[in-house]
Amino acid sequence: MKFPAWLNRRMTPAADSAAADAIRRGKSPWTDSVHLLWSLWIFITPLLGDGYDLLWVALTLLSYPIFLWLFAKVLIAPRANGWRYALGMSALSLLLLRWYPSGLSYFVFGCVMLRVSGARPTLRRYLLQLLAMNVVYVGVAAWIGYPAQMFLWVPVMTLIIGVIINVEHASQEKDAALALSHDEVRRLAATAERERIGRDLHDLLGHTLSLITLKLELSRKLFDRDSAASRRELEEAEQVARDALAQVRSAVTGFRAADLAAELASARLMLESSQVHLDYEPPPVDLPEVLERGVALVLREAVTNITRHAQAGRAQVAFLCDGDTLQMRIADDGCGGVTADGNGLAGMRERVAALNGNLRIDSPNGGGTRLLVKIPLRQPRAPIAPQCASSLPDVQARPETTP
Repeated sequence: MKFPAWLNRRMTPAADSAAADAIRRGKSPWTDSVHLLWSLWIFITPLLGDGYDLLWVALTLLSYPIFLWLFAKVLIAPRANGWRYALGMSALSLLLLRWYPSGLSYFVFGCVMLRVSGARPTLRRYLLQLLAMNVVYVGVAAWIGYPAQMFLWVPVMTLIIGVIINVEHASQEKDAALALSHDEVRRLAATAERERIGRDLHDLLGHTLSLITLKLELSRKLFDRDSAASRRELEEAEQVARDALAQVRSAVTGFRAADLAAELASARLMLESSQVHLDYEPPPVDLPEVLERGVALVLREAVTNITRHAQAGRAQVAFLCDGDTLQMRIADDGCGGVTADGNGLAGMRERVAALNGNLRIDSPNGGGTRLLVKIPLRQPRAPIAPQCASSLPDVQARPETTP
């Protein structure tokens, strides 16, 4: 919504206003303006009574622009001051109540917007504020001589709508706080990983490069006096450099490797952000590095598929060490119906096959999807047997089918 320059200065949201909060969440600052549709009752109310007349037209032309200005100020004013404009709506309604029944909509808006404008009051405090405002309304309506039923339905309406709006805003605030906590977790995890890589590289290369430097320096000094000794120092420096290169390659492979526990935590964050609840058991410990890396990558791809395609509400990951075989089960309660291997499933099969394992899929239409991965524990150059859970939840994968 664009305003003239002179008006734009007055309509700029304060830093702690409701509109500024909407901007920080990536929404329009005027998102809450959709609630103005309820103000149509101002124009409908005469149809339920004596109809339209010149007094109604005059009071509408006078009061409705004031109401719109107060509504905008509730959204853009600092939260410490916004309540004043919400009370202004209610006061506008009570001032006109004798001649303008349509103005009751202003009173309802004032009661509801009090929650939007305030400094996030508790539900108890908000209900006490509603009670006080409705006591004033009932007193004014009784003094004017309004029908008795008006003493009931207006307070009930403000209470119901106010509680609904209160719950909605509380949920939005919790979602915003959760998003911030997720961002903070990711930032801290990235920082910790960078620090770990820095320490590992320092420990790995600091001593090695110092040793190479000393040997090259010694070789230079021996070059004219003892060429054979100089050659030996060069050969040793070359060997140290080759060893360092191999260690760096191994370290980089380790940096790229996915830790299974971290992958499970990441999976929960991803699924929970898509309203999918994930249950999982602690992963096996002391898995061979190549096996853990492969299983983690299979898990990552499966979780991505659940997020994108499954339309699930719950998912489960379980592990079992059965003799010399590691089993991983991934199940969801989504739409199922997987009949052909897409890129993700094909990639999982290739990773499992590279570990000398096999993958079975059971995906009846409308019955969710279950993956069962079986991989030998004793991979080449990794003869360490892991310690893992002794039981697996009731999983019976159907025989592998050719999609």
